[in-house]
Amino acid sequence: MIYRIYLTNIIRTMLLGIACIIGAVACNDNPVDDDGLLITDRDECYVSNFDLTGTDRLTVKVGDAIIDNEKCTIDITVAFGTDLKHLYPKFSLVTDAKLEPKVEGLTDFSDLDNPRKYTVVSGSRRVRKTYTIYVTVQQPASL
Repeated sequence: MIYRIYLTNIIRTMLLGIACIIGAVACNDNPVDDDGLLITDRDECYVSNFDLTGTDRLTVKVGDAIIDNEKCTIDITVAFGTDLKHLYPKFSLVTDAKLEPKVEGLTDFSDLDNPRKYTVVSGSRRVRKTYTIYVTVQQPASL
């Protein structure tokens, strides 16, 4: 008899817990965007760090990338001999921001006259800043 009451209480507690979880998920006040990312109230929108890596995933940059968050430009110098057609761009963004277009593999940066552009979108999705990436190839060392 005591065992039956104990078992009934456990089942009731489990059902109540499941109902609370379902209710919490159904009443979520935090919407998500088309990518499944949480939309927040943050309007901050900037790049904090940038790198280019080769197919071996090692950096090809020489020195630090120069990021101007007011002019929305990134200037980066890469080592002489770098294969500009096969690079991985790596962005560090402010909290909750996202990048458009998404970086989905190797990217061609070889057309130096037409720099690549990426848009940073704030966590609130209200602020958008398009950054232009200017790549410079380091000059070969003179003999």
